[in-house]
Amino acid sequence: MSKQPNYRKTLLACYLGFITQAISANFAPLLFLIFKNTYGISLEKIALIPMVFYLTQLLIDFAATKFVDRIGYRICVVVSQVVSAAGLIMLAVLPELFPSPLAGILTAVVFYAMGSGLIEVLVSPIVEACPFENKDGMMSLLHSFYCWGSVGVILGSTLFFKAFGVANWQILALIWALVPLYNTFNFIVCPIERLVEDGKSMRISNLFRLPLFWMMVLLMVCSGASEVSMAQWASTFTEAAIGVSKTVGDLAGPCLFAVLMGISRVFYGKMSAKLDLTKTMFMCSALCIICYLLASLSSLPVLGLTGCALCGISVGIMWPGTISISAQRCPMGGTAMFAFLALAGDLGATVGPSMVGHFSVVAGGNLKIGLLSAAIFPVVLIFVLVVLKIYLKAPAKKHE
Repeated sequence: MSKQPNYRKTLLACYLGFITQAISANFAPLLFLIFKNTYGISLEKIALIPMVFYLTQLLIDFAATKFVDRIGYRICVVVSQVVSAAGLIMLAVLPELFPSPLAGILTAVVFYAMGSGLIEVLVSPIVEACPFENKDGMMSLLHSFYCWGSVGVILGSTLFFKAFGVANWQILALIWALVPLYNTFNFIVCPIERLVEDGKSMRISNLFRLPLFWMMVLLMVCSGASEVSMAQWASTFTEAAIGVSKTVGDLAGPCLFAVLMGISRVFYGKMSAKLDLTKTMFMCSALCIICYLLASLSSLPVLGLTGCALCGISVGIMWPGTISISAQRCPMGGTAMFAFLALAGDLGATVGPSMVGHFSVVAGGNLKIGLLSAAIFPVVLIFVLVVLKIYLKAPAKKHE
C-alpha cells in the first residue's frame, strides 16, 4: 500500500515562502538611514531601492507567464528560495566590495526581488493544487504568513539593533538569509502537484477574452494599492501624527498594521466556511474607505492612528480573496492567470504609494491629503464587486 503524500510539508514550505517574501520586502527599508549615514548615499538615490525591487518583481511576474509551466513548479520555487538567500547574503557583502556601495545594494535587491516575484507567482497555485478542503480559508491563512513575516522582520530587527547595534546589520542580513536557505530543502522534498494538467490550461489569448479575468485584474490592482498605500506610509504618518520616535513609529505604524492584517486573514481562514467571500470583501472594502477617511480627515491623532491600524483589518482579505474567486470561477486559468494576478497586485502596490506621495507633495507636504487620494481604490473595488455579482448571476454566461 503506497504512502499518501504529506501535503502539510507543502503547506509549511509555502508558509515559509511568504515569510521569505516578507523579509525581502521589509528588511532593506529598515536600513535606509543606515545606508545614508554609513555610505553617504542620498535619500534621492536610496529611493531607487524600493523602485528596483518592485520593478524587478513586476518583470518576473510577467516573465513567469511564459516559463513556469515549461520548467515546472518545483524547480522554479526552489530557485526562488536560492536567489532570495543569495540576495540577502549579497546585501551584507557587496556594498563593501563594489566601488559604489549603491551598486552593490541594488545588485542584491535585484536578486532577492527575483526570488520574491517567483514566490508570489508560485506559492498560491501550489497550495491551490493541494487536495485541501476549504480552499478559501486555506488561501487566506496562507497569505497571513506574509503579515507574520513582516511583523517578525520589524520586531526581530528592532530587537537585534537594540542588543547589538545598527553597525552589525550585515550579520542580521546573513541571519535572515537562513530562512530561505532552510526552506530550499523543504521545497525539494515536499509533494507538489500541478494546478492544471499539461496541455489543458487556458491559452493566454483566451484568458484575455474573459470579462471575468479583467474584473479580477482590476480587483487585484485595487487590493494591492489599498494595502500597500497605507502600509508604506504608516510609519511616516504615525510619527507625524503623534510625534513619536522612529522605533515607536515603526512598531505602532507598519507593525500594528501588519498584525491586524494577519489577524483578519487568520480569522477568515477559520470562519470562511460560514462566510460569503464576495460579501465579506464588500464589507471590508467599505471599512477600508472609512479607515482612509478617518486617517486623512480626523483632527485627533488618536483617531488617525486608529484609522491607520484598522485599515490592516480591512485590507486583509482583499488579495487572497481575489485569488480564491479567480481559482473558483476560472479553474482552467492555470499558472498564467496567477502570474497576471500577481502582476496586477504589484502594479497596484507600486501605483498606490506613488500616488499618495505625489498628492502629498502637490498639497505642500500634507500626507493626509495624499492618504485621502488613496481612498479611491477601495471605492473602485466596491464598484467592481457589484459588477462581478451581477455578471455571475446573469443567465447563460460562460465564465470559464
